[in-house]
Amino acid sequence: MKKLLTLCIIYQHPKILLGMKKRGFGAGRWNGFGGKVYDGEVIEDAAKREIQEEMGIKVENLDKVGIIDFEFKGNPEILQVHIFKSDNFSGEPTESEEMKPQWFHIDGIPFKEMWPDDIYWMPLFLSGKRFKGKFLFGESDIILEQELVEVKEI
Repeated sequence: MKKLLTLCIIYQHPKILLGMKKRGFGAGRWNGFGGKVYDGEVIEDAAKREIQEEMGIKVENLDKVGIIDFEFKGNPEILQVHIFKSDNFSGEPTESEEMKPQWFHIDGIPFKEMWPDDIYWMPLFLSGKRFKGKFLFGESDIILEQELVEVKEI
């Protein structure tokens, strides 16, 4: 069974906007912004809604750059994450109950405090490539299997 999720990262070269997840799944890690897609909701609309909820900004242009399936050993649910990039927004990124936004220079991305898969696909993201992939996590979020390919279109 697949569960659809969104992930959006604001990228204004040479800096990206990440959020410290304060609660729930992935708490204590820097990540992009996103979450669930509701039944009947267009995936881009879900990404925009989550960004608004998590840091109070509005994004206009979303570019879908990747799709990654995440599996966790022993759990039949596959998390299919649609990854978006945006380079402009209106409003001021503001801390919410769930996320604390912070800008990072691309040379200072805090990979040690992020999901372990990010270090594999982030270079593709930063270089403007499109990609599809799959990661299987074991205990303590160790990557057991990975597959990542560059694609022309998503």
